Amino acid sequence: MLKVDLELVRKYDVPGPRYTSYPPATHFTHAIAPAEFQARLRAQNPSARELSLYFHLPFCHSLCWFCGCTSVITTDPAKSAEYVGYLAREMDLLRPLLDPRRKVAQLHFGGGSPTFSPPDEIRRLGEMIHARFALAPDAEAGVEVDPRRLTRDHLTALREVGFNRGSLGVQDNDPAVQKAVHRHQPFALTRRVVEWMREAGFQSVNVDLIYGLPRQTPQTFARTLDEVLTLSPDRFAVFNYAHVPWLKPAQKILPSGLLPAPEVKLELLKLTIERLTAAGYVYIGMDHFARAEDELAVAQRQRTLQRNFQGYSTRGGADIYAFGMSSISQVEDFYWQNHKELPAYYAALDAGRLPLARGYVMTAEDRIRRTTIMRLMCDLELDYAAMSRRLGLDFPAHFARELDSLDDMAADGLVRKTAQGLAVTDLGRLLIRNIAMRFDAYAATRAGQRFSRTI
Repeated sequence: MLKVDLELVRKYDVPGPRYTSYPPATHFTHAIAPAEFQARLRAQNPSARELSLYFHLPFCHSLCWFCGCTSVITTDPAKSAEYVGYLAREMDLLRPLLDPRRKVAQLHFGGGSPTFSPPDEIRRLGEMIHARFALAPDAEAGVEVDPRRLTRDHLTALREVGFNRGSLGVQDNDPAVQKAVHRHQPFALTRRVVEWMREAGFQSVNVDLIYGLPRQTPQTFARTLDEVLTLSPDRFAVFNYAHVPWLKPAQKILPSGLLPAPEVKLELLKLTIERLTAAGYVYIGMDHFARAEDELAVAQRQRTLQRNFQGYSTRGGADIYAFGMSSISQVEDFYWQNHKELPAYYAALDAGRLPLARGYVMTAEDRIRRTTIMRLMCDLELDYAAMSRRLGLDFPAHFARELDSLDDMAADGLVRKTAQGLAVTDLGRLLIRNIAMRFDAYAATRAGQRFSRTI
């Protein structure tokens, strides 16, 4: 059972990136010029790298006040039908730039709430995707599910178009917490949806929880953990509530006096790690837990785990092509992001243009550091000889300053340093963002950028 020293954690509780990309999305600049964008995209095709497709479906019936997602609140189902039509336009503009022989290894629907769309709309979008892309027979297809307005037909439709993994938004079962964040979801409803998903044939069920919400206490969150553990999910994602009202104005609705004090929030994190690891889940790092036999845990043991905009992933080496407002794509040496607002997204497509808002072309040093940070966050160690071979350089010499900077973390028990490599301890997993920041060349330049806290 992992024990957490709260005083030590408090020392390292500072703002920092989540490193779903390197450099982080805050580093992106204006969009790449269309001609350069198309040339770079076509240059990726000879690699025959697999594709990972992400579709951002932003609509929700109501706003959860803690939410940090890019969402559109509406009760009009016609909005979804219109949006799916624009997704088809975006796919048609992008598809000529891709080699049609490249297989789709991953498919993901995120939001908002993908299950805002009626079942027939889900089928329609699925048919559009299958008509334009070739999905591999063993493709991993995951969808984010809102249990509150879900029907069995939603799950049937998702299975028909190929989804085999589902992630349920739960956050917290306590009625007082749910009322404080404007999200009513009885545990009985969550349990019923998990049963439906398994009956429908989903191979894996993930449960999303959040710690640090208003009115949470260790006692109430312990009940939530115990209740959800009775569902035996394959994975947990237990997110740190990111209070960023300067980015998400709805969070200003939450009275600051209702948020757990820092010491209580740390107790919630301590409780979560100890309760889930005691129940047999492997603490992958950051906010992810998985059963020992789950693909995520297996990939970590085999050193094939990856990290991208969807978090930890089992399919490495895939280019991410993302569709819909605000979505971020990633290929080998550059990123690009779509417009974040629906009118701008629609206007670009109405004009026959891809809805590119901003992007970033990586330098050679960026790629070295991206690989280093990813391997650190996924493998929880850096073998200097292996990294030197992978990167084509003398790793200890190239990162001498960064490795020396870790002496304080070694003294605090977060990492173990030897002449052969660096290993993250069990406690260090909790603070992996802090450790990764030591290898971030841009960390010292971000005084004006605001991130969520690492704990």
